[in-house]
Amino acid sequence: MKIRDIKGIDPELIQEIAPALERGADTEAYALTAEQGMEAGYRYTKSDGVLHMVYGTKPDLCRALLAAAGSTAAEGKSERWLSEIGYMADCSRNAVARVDTLKKLVRQAALMGYHFIGLYLEDTLAIPEEPYFGYMRGAYTKEEIAEVVRYAALFGVEIRPYVETLAHLNQITRYEHYQKFIDTDDILLAGDERTYEFLDHYLKAVSDAFPSRRVNLGMDEAHMVGLGKYLDAHGYQNRVEIIQKHLERVMEICRKYGLQPQMWSDMFFRLAFGGEYYVKDKPMAENVKIPEGLELVYWDYYSADEEHYDDMLRQHRKMTDKVSFAGGVWKWIGFAPHNRYSAVIGKAALSSCRRNGITSVVMTGWGDNGGEASQFSILPGLFEDARLVYEDNLPEAAFYALTGIREEDYMKLDLSNPLPAREDRVNNAGKFLFYNDALLGIFDPLAQQLASGYYEDAAKQLEQAVRDSSGSSLCYVLKTQASLCRVLQDKANLGTVIRTAYDAGDREKLRDIAEEAIPQLLGKLDRFYQDFRKQWMSENKAFGFEVQSLRIGGLRQRILEVQQRLEEYLSGEIAEIDELEKPVLPFAYCEGADVTTLDYNRWNYIVTTAVIG
Repeated sequence: MKIRDIKGIDPELIQEIAPALERGADTEAYALTAEQGMEAGYRYTKSDGVLHMVYGTKPDLCRALLAAAGSTAAEGKSERWLSEIGYMADCSRNAVARVDTLKKLVRQAALMGYHFIGLYLEDTLAIPEEPYFGYMRGAYTKEEIAEVVRYAALFGVEIRPYVETLAHLNQITRYEHYQKFIDTDDILLAGDERTYEFLDHYLKAVSDAFPSRRVNLGMDEAHMVGLGKYLDAHGYQNRVEIIQKHLERVMEICRKYGLQPQMWSDMFFRLAFGGEYYVKDKPMAENVKIPEGLELVYWDYYSADEEHYDDMLRQHRKMTDKVSFAGGVWKWIGFAPHNRYSAVIGKAALSSCRRNGITSVVMTGWGDNGGEASQFSILPGLFEDARLVYEDNLPEAAFYALTGIREEDYMKLDLSNPLPAREDRVNNAGKFLFYNDALLGIFDPLAQQLASGYYEDAAKQLEQAVRDSSGSSLCYVLKTQASLCRVLQDKANLGTVIRTAYDAGDREKLRDIAEEAIPQLLGKLDRFYQDFRKQWMSENKAFGFEVQSLRIGGLRQRILEVQQRLEEYLSGEIAEIDELEKPVLPFAYCEGADVTTLDYNRWNYIVTTAVIG
C-alpha cells in the first residue's frame, strides 16, 4: 500500500513506516485522511482511492495503517480494551540495545499498537555523580535517551524507565565504594543514609533523562533483605517493616523529582501471604500497607491456566486497587526465543486481565544469563498479544508487512529448542546441548532423547526460511539460528558418540571423530560465532559481547582439548581418558526433566561440575 497524499497526520510518520506499508497485501495507492475521533482503537474505510481513518491514539493509528496495508478489505475496525499495552526491553544483561535498534523497536511496536517501551536499566544509565555505575557496561547517556524519546514521540510511544532500588544491582557490588552499603548479595542496605544518597543520584538521573514521569522501581526478589549487614547492625527485625520503611524513603525521592512510581509486587505479596507468591485464597497479613500513590505490578509468565491468573489478581486486589500486569515474551533462556509458548501464556493472561478489569499491561523481554537472543526474536509473540488486545485478528500478511518475513517462517526461530508435545511446556535445549561438555556428558542422557536427525531438519527449515526472506532487514536473525542448528546437528550427541566408541574399543570410530567430525564441528562453530557476532553488533553495543567471546571461545578450545585427548589415547600416550572411565548417571540437576521440558539457563553449571569463579 502506498500513501500519496496526507491530511491530518505528520508526513514524517508515514515516511518512517512506508517500507512496511508497501510490503502489504494491498498494492493500491491512497490519499490518506486521518482524524483523532474515538477513545480507543480505530476504524478505516477505503473508497475511490481514499483511505479514511479515525483513531484514538497514535499507536492505534499506526496499527490501523498496518491493518489496512495487510488486507485488501474495504474497511476495518478495532476497539482496544486495554488503556495501554507496552513492551519492556532488558538492557542490563549485557545486551544493551543500540539507539538505532531502539528506534526500530519503537517503529515496530507502534505498528502493532504498543503505547510504551520500557527500558530495563539496572546499572546501564549513566549517573554523573556515580562514574563507576555502568562503567564499561554500555550505560546510556542522557543524550542517547533523548534521541530515542524524540523519535518515539513521532509515533506517540512513551519511553519509560525500569530501574532497581533494592535488589538486582549485582554488577556494582564489585566496587568497594558500593560494598559499604550492600546488605547481602546484590541487595542495598536499607536504612543506611549512603543508600539513599545513591538512590537520590540514581532517580535524579532517571528524572533528567526521561520526560515520562512513570518509573518502575523494581524492588523484586530481595529475599534476603535485612539478613546481612542490616542483621549485624540491628539484629533480626520485622522484614515487612524494613521494606516498608525503605520504600517510603524511595517514595520521598520520587516525590522530590515528580516521579510516579510502580514496583513489582512479589516482595509485598510474599510478605502479605506467608512467604508464597502463588496463592489461591488466603487472608492478607494486616501489617502490610501499600503506600498511597504506588502501583503494584503483578508479573507472571509461567502459566497457561486462566484461573491461576484470576486467583492471583484477586489476591492482589486485596492489597491495593492500583494493580497492573506484566506478562512475558520468552527471549531469556538462550540464543532462541519461545514464541509458541509466549503466545499460549499470553492468551491466558490477557483473558484473565480483561475479566478482572486490568487496564495496563506490559510484556517483558528479559535477557537472563547474557542477553543472547535477538532483540527482535520475539516479534511473533508481541504480534499475537496485540491481536488479542485489539481484537482485530490481523492477517499474516500484516506480519509480513511488519517484518518482511512470513510469520510461519519467523516462528522457526523456536526450533533450536525442540517443541514439546504440550504447548504449555518450555525448554532451552539449544543452549544446554550447545555448551554440554563432550567428555563430562552431564546432559548426554537428555540429548539421547532427541529424534534422529532433529537438528539437521531444523537447520534445513531455517535455511529455506533464510532464502525465502533474503530481502528482509531481519533475515540475519534466521541465519543465526540456522547456523546454531548446524552446530547442534554435530554437537548435541557428540559426547554419546565418543563414549559409545570408547566403551566398545572402536578405535577407528574414535579416529574418525578426531580427524573428521571434530574439524567439521569446529568449522560450523566458527560460522555460528560470526553470524551471532554480526547479529549482536548490529543490534547491541559492543559492551557485554566479551562474555560471548569467552564462552564460545572457551567451548572451541574445549573441543580442541577433546580432540587432543582422543589423539593422545589413540597414539598410546595416555592409557585411558579419565572422564570416560566414569559411568554416566541420569541427569539430576532437575529431577524428572526431559529434553523438551528442561529450562536450565545457568552457563556456569551447564559447562562443568567444577568451580568457576
